Amino acid sequence: MDQLTALIILSLWVIIPALHVIASPNGGAWTPPEGCRCPFGPRVGWLVIVVMLGLIGWFLFLRSRKKTAT
Repeated sequence: MDQLTALIILSLWVIIPALHVIASPNGGAWTPPEGCRCPFGPRVGWLVIVVMLGLIGWFLFLRSRKKTAT
């Protein structure tokens, strides 16, 4: 595999979905809700899921946002 192919695969699998989660207005807050013991907000959680699972995590993000929007 050459470098260009590896860069394309990396950008399609991780970078583009992560940028979508960061820029999405429906991603949730960066800070946790009041009274929550977790130090991370919902958007950070989604970002971790997308980085770890790649496209699968991104599809989970898209699916969850459609459910809450309707």
